Amino acid sequence: MAAGKTETIYGRNPVYEVLKANRRRVHKLMVAEGSVERGSLERLLVHAKAEGIPVTRVQRRTLDRKFDHHQGVAVEVDLYPYVSTQTILGQAQASGEPLLVLLLDTLQDPQNFGTLLRTAESVGVHGVIIPKKRGVGVTQAVVGASSGASEHLLISKDSLVGAINLIKDSGAWVVGLENLPEAQLLEQVDLSGAMALVVGHEGQGIRRLVRRSCDHLVRLPMRGRMDSLNAAVAGSIALYAIWKARGYRGASVVGLE
Repeated sequence: MAAGKTETIYGRNPVYEVLKANRRRVHKLMVAEGSVERGSLERLLVHAKAEGIPVTRVQRRTLDRKFDHHQGVAVEVDLYPYVSTQTILGQAQASGEPLLVLLLDTLQDPQNFGTLLRTAESVGVHGVIIPKKRGVGVTQAVVGASSGASEHLLISKDSLVGAINLIKDSGAWVVGLENLPEAQLLEQVDLSGAMALVVGHEGQGIRRLVRRSCDHLVRLPMRGRMDSLNAAVAGSIALYAIWKARGYRGASVVGLE
């Protein structure tokens, strides 16, 4: 992480999750003047006061000039704290659960990335691995798209082939999600054990060397006229299928937004 660099996260849910996760140094919380301090904003301010976070009142037009859909709230924080792949594997081992890791191969769309992070956090993924140099990283747009789920996940920037080798050395299978004729249907693969799921680029799929490193390629069944699904949709379906194979371990009853 570059020393001294910060970024601004905005929107009430993303800001609250950043504060709640407490993984980044918080420099200041900005609240638009005249905002009604009820509901989610009241919750934010109570949390900020309890944690000693400085709150600055700013004119709403100041936030309007800089941010879209800010909901009257923004927070200045350090950059996202990536971890090592070894840290993710250690966390999984400490949990006593079968390893579940999500690898994203050069995703470009922050919305897709954020959606997959939100799903990953919801089903208990132990960590997410993205390439060091290609694809989107954890930006404000991704934090917003994940509704702040990114802040509760361990995310590593690594060589995906190198990470896959570490994962295999830990005794896990690596499954690539690809819409190819030679790929098995998802239901034909045992998803209950330790594993990593690889989701590829929105248009080009999984890169050749990464694909060759996978133990299995799987695809989702299709019956309509479209020949593929959005990367975030397909990845989310596969993640829930894996969680189902594990008996929905740790499930709680939640509502939809």
